Formats: sequence, C-alpha cells, structure tokens
Amino acid sequence: MIEPDDQKYMGRAIALARTHLGRTGANPSVGCVIVKDGVVVGEGVTAIGGRPHAEEQALDQAGEKARGAVAYVTLEPCGVRSSGAASCSQRLTTSAVAEVVVACEDASALASGQGAERLLAAGIKVRLGVLEAEAAPLYVDYSPQRDLP
Repeated sequence: MIEPDDQKYMGRAIALARTHLGRTGANPSVGCVIVKDGVVVGEGVTAIGGRPHAEEQALDQAGEKARGAVAYVTLEPCGVRSSGAASCSQRLTTSAVAEVVVACEDASALASGQGAERLLAAGIKVRLGVLEAEAAPLYVDYSPQRDLP
C-alpha cells in the first residue's frame, strides 16, 4: 500500500541510488532516506566501490534520531555481510527504526528475504514493492551472484 509520503521519500532514495549507478563495483547502487516526523534525518547511497552501504551512511547521519523513524531503501537491506560486519538489516534493527519501506527485493543469497525477515522478527514494520517499477531499472544489470556486501 502506498502512503502519502512514499512518493517523496522513496523518490529521493531512487535519485540518490542513480548518482552512483555503475560505480559501486559488484554491489548494487542503493539509496536510503531516513525520515522522522516528516523530516529527513539521514541519507546515504552505496559508496563508490561498494562500501559503505547506503543504510550504514544514513544511520550514521541520523544517529539517535533513527529511533522510531521510517527508512526508505531502494533494495532490500542485506541479511548477511560477506565481511562478517553487521548487516544493514542488523544495523536497522539495532537503531530501532519503526518501519522499513523497500522498493525492490534482492535476489542475492546474502539478502533474499533474510533482511526483511530479520526486521519483521524484531517487530519492525516492513513494506515491500513501494515504487518498485521506478526503482527496478536501477538493478537491471545487477547480478546477485557477484554481490559482495
């Protein structure tokens, strides 16, 4: 279900992801916008080369303001990191966001439902497929088999 602010904030996340498209190595270019009480408190895009991830940057920027906020993410947050570091879904859970809105599911073996499942298990509301048609072109050339979060 699309809610009133989804177009605005997911649109911003998609715009962020476009800025590093093709410049993030094997990782996809993801955008993340964290909103609390109608104010953007954190933004991020997958860094050139693939790290840090968009959610990490947005959460670092938001700090304590992430608690109870809504995170808009263009691709499902990773469930596992190949490096052994905390995954984006773990970081979102630890930050105590209230909701994660996702445009596209990630078919990668390191995500593929694991991120969403972790968030749901922690009591965080998850909405999948919000503005999926607008975000999907970002991931046409993304090969999840090469994913190295």
